[in-house]
Amino acid sequence: MADPAHHAQPAGPAHPAGGTQRCVPFARIKVRTGALVFCGDEVALIRRDRPSSALYTVPGGNVEDGEDFTAALHRELAEELALDAGLAEGGDLMWVVDQRVTRPGPTPPPRKLHLLHRFHISPAVRAGLAGYEADERPDGTHDIGVVEWIDYRDTASLPLFPPVGRALAALPDPRAAVPDAALPPVTDRNHTWI
Repeated sequence: MADPAHHAQPAGPAHPAGGTQRCVPFARIKVRTGALVFCGDEVALIRRDRPSSALYTVPGGNVEDGEDFTAALHRELAEELALDAGLAEGGDLMWVVDQRVTRPGPTPPPRKLHLLHRFHISPAVRAGLAGYEADERPDGTHDIGVVEWIDYRDTASLPLFPPVGRALAALPDPRAAVPDAALPPVTDRNHTWI
């Protein structure tokens, strides 16, 4: 007769007294689609001022349940930059960043995959884009971000999330081929949630 300990099934999710499933950190996966939008040598980033510093982000946002990735990217560009993706050149997937970072809040943090695309626009298209972006908070207020155009070679030292500044600044030019789409993962070892 076989030892039952060798055939034990993995423990299932823990259920608190109420009977609902308890979530485990990084057990859920979310996808965030974003874009590095270039106009010449400058790239659009969103700056959000925090009490101790500024935080820059790549324009984009979470893909909604059942939403097509390309549709989500175009929606986010319209919401954050007022950019009609049909007026931009490109859209190719540039980098993927795997994020597993602990963050404050009542729910366990998800694992998040950032899909970063690259677009190029003309100065005429840039002139019609938004100068700021309002991100709605759960309480109904808005976190205002300023759209800044920054020379891509100056992004290495920026507090940029996802942290693509070094890879971005290392490009020989804005249209350069990327040899590896997978950038290093973002974890609690190399990132602190702001």
